[in-house]
Parts: sequence; structure tokens; C-alpha cells
Amino acid sequence: MKTSKKTSIKDIANVLGVSPSTVSRALNNSSRISHKTRVAVQQMAEKLGYQPNQLANALRSGKSYLVGVIIPRNNSAFFSSVVENIEKVLNKEGYNIIIALSYESYEKECNNIDSLLFTQVDGIIASIANETIELDYYKKIKAKGIPLILFDRGGDDLEVDYVGIDDYNSSHIIIDHLVVRGCKKIAHISGFSHKRIYKHRLMGYRDALQKNNLQLNERLIIESNLRIEDGRRVMKQFLELSERPDAVYAAGDFAALGALQVLLENGVKVPQEIALVGFSNESFTSYVSPPISTINQHSEQIGKKAAELFLERIKNPSQEEGVSKVIIDAELIVRGSSDKN
Repeated sequence: MKTSKKTSIKDIANVLGVSPSTVSRALNNSSRISHKTRVAVQQMAEKLGYQPNQLANALRSGKSYLVGVIIPRNNSAFFSSVVENIEKVLNKEGYNIIIALSYESYEKECNNIDSLLFTQVDGIIASIANETIELDYYKKIKAKGIPLILFDRGGDDLEVDYVGIDDYNSSHIIIDHLVVRGCKKIAHISGFSHKRIYKHRLMGYRDALQKNNLQLNERLIIESNLRIEDGRRVMKQFLELSERPDAVYAAGDFAALGALQVLLENGVKVPQEIALVGFSNESFTSYVSPPISTINQHSEQIGKKAAELFLERIKNPSQEEGVSKVIIDAELIVRGSSDKN
């Protein structure tokens, strides 16, 4: 079975009766080529189905106009929104993005970085996988002088630009809200504390309890991967305690959803007996019953700012200023799972 041959610059040149160098310049909108010729070349390229070799272009010009975006998963409204807003900003400046999924795996994340570097991307915008502890591959990006922007999940040992929310203060907002509605035994389904965002959320939880003169019970803190199944497992553990919590703060909405499922399956009234608050404002939180109170991370702002930080770095490569840490204020969305009314 024959495979169709890819259209080359030489093919376009032969059809139009011009040189391959003229076609190349026309496709790159060179001012040395007349407008009439540029239009003719571009129309013929489209007609013949010409696809530029991005890798070859990058090797020749030193610029690919491609930006790698690494996200932990694609079933999250938060990450989808961040990526959408990154793309909107970068497209206006002539850049396209390559999306890579780590699926929370360190090995997959390393492979993603190798692939993006091989593709000669002009920069990488990433949120670090839950499994990732060693940051050697991210350090490799820095060593190559390629702009690296982290969002949501950063690394304490990486001196790179970062965009995220105030995770520590977010926990204070949540605990203060639960205390106002009368909760005194507040449990926490935490993410893995080797991740900066979850470490800060846990610190905020601990300090907020102390601020409100509530006793800290280590049995009410359980780390997890914050998936639905993790929320279910941890909630079952909480319900087996002789003194059940009267509120649960989950550091992720998927874990909060799993916790809610277990509460309802066991006939626990939410929020009357146990109140529940999640984190990230995933789309499903407003559709379940009762709807889940959660933290709005302002994904649109995070995506736009991450893209802008990349553009600042790429336009000023010799800039020797320190890294930018952009921290956006979080917002608690109060819904039925914790509403005292």
C-alpha cells in the first residue's frame, strides 16, 4: 500500500515556477518577496496540503514558536481553563502550544520534558506532578537557558517564575468560615506535603486551628493523592473514629466529591452533621447535591499571567532581574455543603 508523499517547498516551487528559496521566504512573510508572490505561494501551499517541518525550522532559525505546556491531568476544569488562557495569550503573539500530560507520574513527566526539548520548544510552562520529588529534569530545562514558568504547583528548590494563589491564606479562609458556622472538630484531607501547595495548605490549616483556639488532632489529618477514591477511603476512616469530625476540608475537589459520596451513602446529613469544603472550583461542585463549597483559584488569571511571564522572558532574554512570583488572592465560594443556612 502506497503512502502519500509529503508536499515539500520544492514541490510548491516547481508548480509556481519559482525557486525554493523564494517559496521559503514567502512562507515566512519576508519583506524581500512581493505581496503578490507571497499570496500565490501561501495559497498554493494550502492547496497542496503543505505542512512545515517545525523541528527543521527551529534548527535553522533558533526559534520554533512552540511552547510546551505540561499538566498533571486533563479531567480538571482548573487545568483546562489554565491551558485555554495560556493559548489565547500566546496565539496572539504567533505561538502555538504543545500539551503534554504527566498523569501525576514522575517518569512520564521526565519523558515529556525530553520530548519537548527535542522538539526545540521556545519555553515550557508546567504544573509539577504529584509523584515528582526530584526536580533534576526541571533543572535541565533551566541549564539549557529555556524559559521555564511554573503554575499552581511549584518547586521550592527551583528559582523560576511562578504563578499561583495564596494557599496558606486559603486554608485560613476555609477554617474561619467553618468556625463561624459552629464547627469545632475540623478534619483535613491533605495532598502530599512534599508538594509546596499542599504543604502551605496544611500549614494554613494548622495555624488557623490554633488562631481559633481549636485543638489539633493528628488523626484528623490524612495525606492522599486527592482522587475521588482517596476522598472515599479517607472519609470512611474519619467515620470510623469514636469522635467523628463535624467538618472536613479537602485540599482538592475530587477528594471532596469522594468524601461527599461516602457521607451520603452512610446517611450523614451534610452540612448539618458534617460540613464539607473542597478546593479548585471544579465544574461538578456546583451540580452535585448538596453543591460543594470550594476555593476559586482564578484559573483564567493564572493562565494569562503564566503566558505573559513567558513572553517577558522571551522578549528580554538578557534580562538579569530576579524571578517573578505572582500570588493571586483566592476566593471562597460558599455552597450547600457548608452553608449554615
